[in-house]
Parts: sequence; C-alpha cells; structure tokens
Amino acid sequence: MRKPLLILIVILPLIFLDSCSSDNSLEIPFLKQNGEANQLIVDGKPFLILGGELHNSSSSSRDYMKKFWPELEASGMNTVLAAVEWSLVEPEEGIFDYTIIDNLLEDARAHNLRLILLWFGSWKNSQSAYIPDWIKSDYNRFPRVKASFGKSLEILSPFYQESLNADTKAFANVMKHLREVDSEYRTVIMMQVENEVGILGSARDHSPAAETAFNSSVPQELIDHLVKHKANLFPGLSETWKASDYKTSGTWKDLFGSNGKADEIFMAWNYSRYINSIAKAGKAEYPLPMFVNAWLVQKSDKIPGDYPSGGPQAHMLDIWKAGSPDLDLYVPDIYRPEFAELCDLYTHNDNTLFIPEARAGELGAAQFFYAIGKHKSIGYSPFGFEARTQDIENDPVTIAYKIASGMAPLILEAQSRGTITSVLLNTETKPLEEIVLGDYKLIAEIPDAPPQPLPFESYGIIMNPAPDEYIIYGKDIQFSFLPVTPGPAIAGIAHVDEGIFDNGKWIPGRRLNGDEIFLDIDLAARAVENKTGTGIKFYLGNEKIQWVKLYRYE
Repeated sequence: MRKPLLILIVILPLIFLDSCSSDNSLEIPFLKQNGEANQLIVDGKPFLILGGELHNSSSSSRDYMKKFWPELEASGMNTVLAAVEWSLVEPEEGIFDYTIIDNLLEDARAHNLRLILLWFGSWKNSQSAYIPDWIKSDYNRFPRVKASFGKSLEILSPFYQESLNADTKAFANVMKHLREVDSEYRTVIMMQVENEVGILGSARDHSPAAETAFNSSVPQELIDHLVKHKANLFPGLSETWKASDYKTSGTWKDLFGSNGKADEIFMAWNYSRYINSIAKAGKAEYPLPMFVNAWLVQKSDKIPGDYPSGGPQAHMLDIWKAGSPDLDLYVPDIYRPEFAELCDLYTHNDNTLFIPEARAGELGAAQFFYAIGKHKSIGYSPFGFEARTQDIENDPVTIAYKIASGMAPLILEAQSRGTITSVLLNTETKPLEEIVLGDYKLIAEIPDAPPQPLPFESYGIIMNPAPDEYIIYGKDIQFSFLPVTPGPAIAGIAHVDEGIFDNGKWIPGRRLNGDEIFLDIDLAARAVENKTGTGIKFYLGNEKIQWVKLYRYE
C-alpha cells in the first residue's frame, strides 16, 4: 500500500502545479478576427464587454469606491472602466506610485470584475488637467497650445519632444507594472490611451514648433497611406483632397486647402503620431489592446475647435489609422441621439466598434443590444455607472446585461458566423424596419399601443442558429416573417418557447401558442404582399427570450 500512496503523494502536487501553470500560460487579452467578427479574446475565449465607466474622480479614492464594488458586481456587468491619472502615478518626476492601480486590481478581483484602464495623461477632454504639477508649472519645458488669437491654452502642445518623452516614460512604466502584477491574473483587458483629445478653442496649434510643422511638407508616410487607400477614404476627406487634384507633395495647405480643413487634418496627424509613440512604448512592456476615444461633433458645432479639433472623429479616422498603427481601436463616446448612424460611421474601413461612454437607462439597454447585434461590437459601457446603484436590481442596463451574460456564448458565436443582427426603432423617425437574416425577411414594428410616452426606442436582437429557427429578445417590438428563398411562399410558426440562457445553456419556460402568439390585423391584411399574418411580440418589462421555430406552407 505504501508504494501507490507514495506515487499519489508525488503526483498530486504535480497535477496541481500543472493546473496552475496551464492557467498562467494563457495569453494576455488580444483582438482576433473570428470569422466575420473581430473579437476580444480573454483567457483564450471570445469576451463580450458588459461595461460601466466610473466618474472621472471615483477611482482616485479607494475609500470612496468601497461602497460601490458590491453593487457593481451585482449589476450584471463584467468590466469596470476606471481612470488612472498621471498626476497620481508620477507626483514627482521619476518617482512612481502605483497605489491607484494596485487598489483597482485588488478590488476588481475581489468582486469578479475585469478592468479597462483609462490613461489620463497629456490630455483628458482636450484639456491637460490631469498632468502632474511639475509639468503644469514648467510651461517653458512643456509648452502649451497657442490659439489662433495668440493666447496659450491649458493644453499640452503635441509638437514638443519633452512632453512626449515624459508621457511615454510614465505610460511605459504603468504597463511594465501591469505586466509584473497582473499578467498572471489578466484583470486588465484593454487600455485607453489619453481621453477625447483635440483642441478646443482653436482649429490648430499656432505655437512656434507647430507653425514650423504646418508650413513644411506633408509627411510622405501620410501621403503614401492616402494614395494606397484612395478608393476607400471617408467621403469628406476624399473631397477635401480632391480639391487639390489629389496632390502628392506640398504643404498642408497645398494638399488640403486654406479653409480650415487643413488645420484639422494637420492636428489629427500630429495627435495620432504622439499617441502612437506612447502606445508603442506601452506595448513594448505589456501588449494589451489599446484604443483612443472621441468627443463627437455636436449639431451646434460649426468649425473644428468648437469640438476637439484633430481628435479621432469619424471623418478623421483615415488620418488616425495612418498615424497610429499601434492602436487597435478608434471608438466613439456616444451621447447624441443619432446612435445608429454614428455606429455606422465608426465601422468605416473595418474599424472594430466599442462604445466606452454612452447613456444608461432603457435607451442604454436598447443601444447596447443594437451595437452588439448589428455591428458586432465588442462591448458597451454607460458613463457614471456607480451612480446607477440606487435600484440596481431593476435598472434597465442591469436587466440587459444579465440577459446578455447568459446568452454571451451564443452572441459571440453568432457574431463570428454572421448569423446575428438587431433593429432599433423610433416612434417618430423609424417605426418599421425589414431585415433579411437566413432564409427569411423579418418585419420589425412598434406595437400599435406602446405602453410609454412618445417618442421612445424599441429594439430587438435576433440570432439565426439553424435553418427556420430564430432566437429573439426585445422590448416594445413585434416581428413577423416572410420567406425569401425558393419554396412554399407562406411562413408559419411551428412553435415558440420562451425562456432564458444561463452561461449559454437554454432553460425553456412556457410553450407559447394561440393568442399568446399575436395575430396582427394589419399584417394579415398585407398577406398578399408579405405572405404572413403571424408573428411574435415583446412588451416593456419583458425579461424572456423567445426561440421561434418556423415552417412554410401554401
């Protein structure tokens, strides 16, 4: 008996060590093209970000955050977006303090949450408010942007090497620290480099170094990129360049005119080069996926400088892609009502969609499902997430996240297979949409008697896991079906099961039938056109998914 026991004593520790080393050997998070979707891979599997961004100053105080962590864990989210301020990390030049990072790591792990860290370095919301005091006070060594009217703005100029060197050194040290303390745990899954950069108050920088650069030739690297991608440039940029007959040499004004458009393109190139240098140095230490976010142009904005000029606006993405090849994503902070249109813009030239700042509430839930279904977004994140915790259980985003969490494996698989879509309807501008997925056209409409004041957003996310089958979730919306492939012309419902998913496993509830599958008079009246009069309906307050099996007849 002793020999088998001795073998067991020897083998068990080896098994345990092998298990640990297997976990530790997983790659750090990265982006990967999976079929038709570019997805975030975490611990070896596709990962859907159910995010929430903290208010800017919340992460600076562990004591302040203490009461929020349990509520964040209970909210259905899986990822917290939290600011890391340069001024706290390097309070004295060359002296680094990682307390804010270590506190976030420890608390996120304790509550089973991942992190996306937001580096508030040279710029945050255009301004340079989060730089260390030793940089703020030494404006000769670290010059500021000069506005067109000659005033210095509280914005570090991107044209001075000392500023770039200091930010690069600080960020590289942050990434080195993360490699040392988090590569085993992979708590941090992405990094945002700076925040909503660009110049407010002037279309471009007029500091001495900026003036020299503006009056010099456009870098050949940018020209080569524009020539290579000429056929697919954003229309506004293409038109601006076309006005010079697509010149391939000359100053910024020579190529892009003297009406102010050259100013914004010039700043976009120089911001992108500056930030790429920071990202590249950070990735050399620890190559997490990295992105920049955009403060979007508002309807009231007339010219660059009303919004942050040179930032990663949609119409500047071609410039940013040319100037920052070490960044992985260019993402919008969306508070404007034109959500669907803005998602379209930010998938230009295969840019992967992620929305790090957006609205919460019922509108946030609708936008979340729309982005991940229609545009294969890797995730969504309302701003000020910790302020939502008054009634966390009944919060619309909590409900949405818990539903999405259960079906995340199916969503991610459907993204890669191209068998997913979504609709976002509005009572004023878009009460109906027809979409084709699989062998059927789905006619999505807002019910005739909506249960809440007008206008509002109705939504639905749809997956087609097998022929004649659809998994659908939505609010204040109804669907009917029309065959679009050869065969019998009428679609009927074989059966509908309502239920939920738990970690990808379907848990059926009621088998719906009869008047619980709606027969819409208007749809029936259009039967000659649509060849259908039956469908399914989702009401506000519904938290069940419907799995629909169709059949065809004549």
